[in-house]
Amino acid sequence: MKAWLRGSAVSLLSAFILAGCSGSEPEPESAGTPPRASLVSTAQYFNTLRYVFGSSIDLQVEFPPFERKEGLLANGAAIAGVSSSQLEQFQAAGTTVAAQVVGPTHREFLLPCKPANPKSADEACATEFLSQTGRLLVRRPLTDTELNTLVDNAGMGADKLEDFYEGLEIALEALLLSPEVLFVVEHAEADPDNPGQLRLDAYSLASRLSYFLWDAAPDAELLDAAESGELQTESGLAREVDRMLASPRLVAGMRAFFGDMFHFSDFQTLAKDPTIYPNFTGVTAAAAQEQTLRTVINHLLTENKDYRDLFTTRDTFMTRELAIQFDMPAGPGWVPYTLPADSPRAGLLTQVSFLSLHSHPGRSSPTLRGMALRELLLCQVVPAAPASVDFSVINNPDSHYPTQRDRVNAHLETPSCAGCHRIMDPIGLTLESFDGEGRYRTTENGVPIDTTGSLDGVEYSDAIGLAHALRDNPGLPGCLVQRVFAYGTGGPVQQQDRAYLEHMTEAFKAEGYQLRDLLRSIVLSDAFAKINEPQASPPAGQNDEGHTATLSPIIEETLAASGG
Repeated sequence: MKAWLRGSAVSLLSAFILAGCSGSEPEPESAGTPPRASLVSTAQYFNTLRYVFGSSIDLQVEFPPFERKEGLLANGAAIAGVSSSQLEQFQAAGTTVAAQVVGPTHREFLLPCKPANPKSADEACATEFLSQTGRLLVRRPLTDTELNTLVDNAGMGADKLEDFYEGLEIALEALLLSPEVLFVVEHAEADPDNPGQLRLDAYSLASRLSYFLWDAAPDAELLDAAESGELQTESGLAREVDRMLASPRLVAGMRAFFGDMFHFSDFQTLAKDPTIYPNFTGVTAAAAQEQTLRTVINHLLTENKDYRDLFTTRDTFMTRELAIQFDMPAGPGWVPYTLPADSPRAGLLTQVSFLSLHSHPGRSSPTLRGMALRELLLCQVVPAAPASVDFSVINNPDSHYPTQRDRVNAHLETPSCAGCHRIMDPIGLTLESFDGEGRYRTTENGVPIDTTGSLDGVEYSDAIGLAHALRDNPGLPGCLVQRVFAYGTGGPVQQQDRAYLEHMTEAFKAEGYQLRDLLRSIVLSDAFAKINEPQASPPAGQNDEGHTATLSPIIEETLAASGG
């Protein structure tokens, strides 16, 4: 714990030294990021294929998720391998897609040419199709060797099967199974503007931009900019970034980012006790995620509003599948909805997605909700519970404690638990006005629920007060900046990124906490494309025990006082 606190002190000292930086000041020198070799996610694979072949291609495959690293699944893509079962899934997907693309239903509009004889090989037509398609799938022009190999395979297949399209299908399937398609491998080159330094090469930069902003491979226009060299110029890069930020495809990219940041992949294993919450089904869980993502996209991209206001806004969306959790009627489909001024709900913390995901199957959990707020939204890490802790009193629903507040107060009676629970429970207890499926309530076991609490010294009386305390917490925007940079560059931030992140947080503030401006600032910064050799130092704020030391001074004081 002492080492962890020492690491935290370093972070805080860095923050103190950098206090006063403004977005107008020059970007601090950055060490850059290592070049990544990342496995594409299911969504990235699908989004890319739908761009290349259109939305009519049917895809029914779900690849295993990555290991979550430093709060993001995207950070795990760079350490993911491919198991034999995954390879079978990739092969099944490639077979399905290739058969559809060259099949009678799609070939007329997906192939740029027709063979002179459909029952034999046609080198010219195969070359035209495979070179165009291969460039989009591999994210760069195919080399002559790669293209010739694919064309030869298509020709041999056509001659053997006496069918041009079946031969082309074999070649396309092989292309879809290529490591160059399934993995995004970044390459560095010397930076001519900064002798002695490295940067992403143009095609790697195009991929990093596109997977970040669109959650898909680069489109033809972005590859054109990479091929011409325009993407490596200041004006050319800005032009492409502005085009991408203005594209409707930005919605898919930001839905993927916020779904990752909010841990929505955990909904895949979320289950509620049907005897306690009979109305909470898989449909409810899907609708809960959709409500939050619609709220985020509308607030940040459509309305271009302040990120912090996401946690206090009463504007959201409603559908019949979710209305019962809000105790209100609703028709089919999604419609904009504004919560009444006297509603006990406001912002993302009071949405069903947050409340249900961070609860137990049969009851709410102040500790899980408090920990989620700390870790997901403020980028703090709460140390794991000591192995010797006796959870029986807390977990026993038949104990003599009438409310969750009484039960979790038992944490504070155990010195080894008290330190960490003081930073989680006061937050989560305020959300006890919502049960484990996210429905509002005022009593528990006939006892009125006490929703008073505090967040880093700011006291409040209910969930609305907590929402405002979080909205005004100085750690909230900085956490988003850290998550965005890590997500965009494909790996956890490092200690040497601290000055850069502080600089970007100040710029974010100066720009009114608007997401598009933050995205633009980060992707146009030198740090986004600068490459270094992999470093052995731990991620930012981490000590050798793996704890991220970004806790606020108030938390440190709490832990120190408890001896934690």
